[in-house]
Amino acid sequence: MCAEMEKYTLIVTEKPDAAQRIASALNEKGKAEKKEDNGVPYYVAKRDKEIVVVPALGHLYTVAEERKGRNYYPVFNFRWVPRYAAERGAKQIRTWIETISKLANDADMFVDACDYDIEGSVIGYCILKYACGNKENVSKRMKYSTLTKEELEKSYAELRPHLDFALIEAGGTRHEVDWLYGVNLSRALTISARNWSGKYATLSTGRVQGPTLKFLVSREKSIRSFVPTPYWEIKAEVEINGSVFEAEYEKQKIEIKIEADTILNACKRKNGQVEKIDVKRFKQNPPVPFDLGTLQSEAYGLFGYTPRRTSFIAQRLYLDALISYPRTSSQKLPPEINYKAILKKLSRVPKYKKLAKELLRKPELKPREGKKKDPAHPAIYPTGKLPERDLDDSEKKVLDLVVRRFMAVFSEPATKQTMKVCINVNEHHFYLRGRQTLKEGWLRFYKPYLRSEEVLLPPIEEGQTIRVKKVISEDKFTKPPPRYNPGSLLRKMEETEIGTKATRANIIQTLHNRKYVREERMVVTNLGFEVLEVLEKYCPPVVSIKLTSELEERMDKIQAKREKRENVLVDTVEILKPAVQELKEKEKIIGKQLSNAIKRARLEERIIGTCPVCGTGKLIILYSRKTGKRFIGCTNYFKGKCETSFPLPQKGSVRPLGKNCRGCGWPTVQVRIKGKRPWMLCFNPDCPLKKERRKKIEMRNMQ
Repeated sequence: MCAEMEKYTLIVTEKPDAAQRIASALNEKGKAEKKEDNGVPYYVAKRDKEIVVVPALGHLYTVAEERKGRNYYPVFNFRWVPRYAAERGAKQIRTWIETISKLANDADMFVDACDYDIEGSVIGYCILKYACGNKENVSKRMKYSTLTKEELEKSYAELRPHLDFALIEAGGTRHEVDWLYGVNLSRALTISARNWSGKYATLSTGRVQGPTLKFLVSREKSIRSFVPTPYWEIKAEVEINGSVFEAEYEKQKIEIKIEADTILNACKRKNGQVEKIDVKRFKQNPPVPFDLGTLQSEAYGLFGYTPRRTSFIAQRLYLDALISYPRTSSQKLPPEINYKAILKKLSRVPKYKKLAKELLRKPELKPREGKKKDPAHPAIYPTGKLPERDLDDSEKKVLDLVVRRFMAVFSEPATKQTMKVCINVNEHHFYLRGRQTLKEGWLRFYKPYLRSEEVLLPPIEEGQTIRVKKVISEDKFTKPPPRYNPGSLLRKMEETEIGTKATRANIIQTLHNRKYVREERMVVTNLGFEVLEVLEKYCPPVVSIKLTSELEERMDKIQAKREKRENVLVDTVEILKPAVQELKEKEKIIGKQLSNAIKRARLEERIIGTCPVCGTGKLIILYSRKTGKRFIGCTNYFKGKCETSFPLPQKGSVRPLGKNCRGCGWPTVQVRIKGKRPWMLCFNPDCPLKKERRKKIEMRNMQ
């Protein structure tokens, strides 16, 4: 922009979508003018004074070591640098920073409008300090929770006089502590393995990643060491008014077979008598509003979306001004968001019309709230705004979930009734259980997402004789504890207070990326076991869950001005110094252990399952020496015992699914080609499902 231009206000935002919305909201005549400088977009809004809104691309600055190079550790001296100076593939960041610096030259007022949370505050601070020439102390701050025109105008009219420095210091410290952990421990692991094997493989761990892996390894050990024990479950099929019901025996698990047989014999050909009927009514309160963690858990349970995917979807809905800021830990909905106005907007949507109008008729709108608070943002809520573009299926589902949850929290409790009927069969007691909703209350608002079933029992009276059709005994075995899935691991991280609402989903994804775990129900790989074993053996403090949550607490105290950044950094270095020294001294032993683990992990990745032809070999992804093409072959081929092989697609990536085909029971693989949806491939040429599909195609062609 030319030097003769009048001075203007420069607003910096976190992302281009937010910049466009803010500029258009502040422009007196609708949509703001879009401009570009060297490929970097920015927006000009006309008001009493011109406003230029320029976006970042998330973090433009990062922490890096003062001395260049990646092949050494320990590293304790750091500084904040532009990302292009520290990361490969971040060249675009240079152009972005240069454009922001150029725009800052002609500005006489600066406003930070990045997301009002730890990450957003650090992003805005770094831009104003480094790209804008030390403007962090004169800049003002916009605080908003939705990107609606009304809220953005209000936020600009009520600018905060300065940046949120306590939040910035807490955020900056978190980045620095995480960097110190990550760079030292990850380099120690990676360099040890590379020096031993001569081959490079990225290994990583960190302040949160290590303790999270520890949860998974602990659970995996419990599963692998679990010895199933037999038990027997007894049930009775009873007939009441022509309908058959299943009654459970008073003792849920019978651990001795003779006892089970004795009960069966005692109840054979005997009728039962209703001894007691217990009817209980209770109120089921509405759910509390969504914070990010509960939204991620609910979306995983309902739709199978990983926490990371839900976070991305919610962020898109927020940038489209359809929901409030999603990275919140609050379960509170303050009256300032104007419940009535949101419900009026929702009533314009046909599927919400009836429900929204019902709430609007209430004399008072009072949400049921949870305990969790967030000083920056309220719980997640819909703005009531209609989408300006076609949403994809996942966006529609998450938006509908947020809308229905929002309406449900204002509704009445549901009234439910349980009925427990005790049936005496020759002095052995069986129980029939019924569940019924008497008054739906909030359940009507949340109906598509309810997972409980009604069990209606016919009229029954005490003393009534009941016909017992048969008594059956089922042989069962105790089961090991379940493996963590992304939803349950996220809840575990929240409970133990490790990681933050913004980072937990990425930590879970990193464990998959590093091949420490595989599959959705997380199975720890040999590599995951070995990495944790190294850390626990040589530097146990770095995987201490207690120590990690204490560090989180101290960083929260920085935000509350009850702790100093310098103290936290000094203590972090004191923990890391002896840990990294120990890793360095044992580098050769560790290198050998990790190199062998990497080798096994690479082989593990290629194993698809047991060969269905010979039954003793393993099917594995192989590459032809002659053609370089990949195919599936049996490991018994190398022993001269089995010649089974199958072709594979040559494009895209292929990985074992760990699941068997429901049609033929053969192991399966997932094929993923860029730009296409991944699909499951069963390579059995005689699979009945394939034959069915071929028949359907032939039928369609004939028509």
